[in-house]
Amino acid sequence: MQTLETIIAFIIIFGALVFFHELGHLVFAKRAGILCREFAIGFGPKVFTYKKKETVYTIRLLPLGGYVRMAGEDAENIELKPGYRVGLMFDNDENVTKIILNNKDKYPDIRLVEVEVIDLDHKLILTGYEEGEEDTLKTFAINKEAVIVENGVENQIAPFDRQFASKSLGHRFLTIVAGPAMNFVLAFVIFVLIGLFQGVVVDEAKLGELTPDGSAVNAGLKSGDVIQSIEGTEVSTWGDVQESIQKNPGQEIEFVVDRDGKTLEVPVVPQEVEREGKKIGIIGVYPPVEKAPIKAIQYGFTETYFWTKQIFIILGDLVTGGFTIDSLSGPVGIYKSTEEVAKQGLFTLMKWAGLLSINLGIMNLLPLPALDGGRLLFFVVEFLRGKPIDRQKEGMVHFIGFALLMLLMIVVTWNDIQRFFL
Repeated sequence: MQTLETIIAFIIIFGALVFFHELGHLVFAKRAGILCREFAIGFGPKVFTYKKKETVYTIRLLPLGGYVRMAGEDAENIELKPGYRVGLMFDNDENVTKIILNNKDKYPDIRLVEVEVIDLDHKLILTGYEEGEEDTLKTFAINKEAVIVENGVENQIAPFDRQFASKSLGHRFLTIVAGPAMNFVLAFVIFVLIGLFQGVVVDEAKLGELTPDGSAVNAGLKSGDVIQSIEGTEVSTWGDVQESIQKNPGQEIEFVVDRDGKTLEVPVVPQEVEREGKKIGIIGVYPPVEKAPIKAIQYGFTETYFWTKQIFIILGDLVTGGFTIDSLSGPVGIYKSTEEVAKQGLFTLMKWAGLLSINLGIMNLLPLPALDGGRLLFFVVEFLRGKPIDRQKEGMVHFIGFALLMLLMIVVTWNDIQRFFL
């Protein structure tokens, strides 16, 4: 049962991180007027398909990533050359709406044309000889939303002004950076929700929730007690309370607390435990929390900033050699960590999701080929030199980078398998 819960938690968390990342790309691509052919979560065979307007939304078998397929980013599989015999369908203005490549007998109302010249990028025209009028060269205007039909599958054409490369450097930059940015936004929202529903820790000398088997409950302390002093020493913050408890393991200490306006003296014996090689005292009490929108928003900002800084510190250690490749984790490692975190409750799992979202955002911003950061680096170079780098050369760099990343993923995954299963 625990395994099933872990699998579900892993799929939901990983799917959400990828979904919001790719949603960032999709939203800004559409705002820039780029034709987005597919919005995919996962890789491999399709398990779910839904088409809305010009975009196909798919969920694929392997939930290890996702992508937005934008027009002009990849070579189109459909190619039309002079001499091809195609079927044309028209709208009321005599503009071509469908170009049928095969199985033409299924479309009785089409007009057959032998292609002489076709321009689907700029002029949007097709010139050729129509069947029955082979002596006359005709030119047909093509609707900018026309589709090419092959084996019954429609593929919308992408005029140059709908392609990624046609957009300004600013629009392309925003489209790519929006993916990682959405991961930071998602993390912020997760932390705000934790702050709203679980509460935000406040640094007050006040008891929060008590564990049912702790020393605090056994001694008669209650949640909400305001601590005035411990062993005769005044305390004013939760840090003071924690310090006094931890340095007295197994020894009775006297709490002076305010409860509903009454002052009470309560003797407590902290339980002795070992943490990081040291013996400390605990009494089974959580710090006080406050559930307030302003506090929750502040918590969202501070947690997002804190974990962003921590991940950059780890990256710095990786560069300087203080953090080895054996310490990296792939999907298997993340799955095992999710399994452990899930045992600690919903809010801990949510915090883990926020941390992973930040991590995904930062990793994608690294200036490495095949990642969003690598593409952004090419945009910076384009800005400095005043013109884009040759697309074939850039594509080759990204291809090599992708191959190296896949190799790294295999190594990391194998390390995870050895660490957790062998």
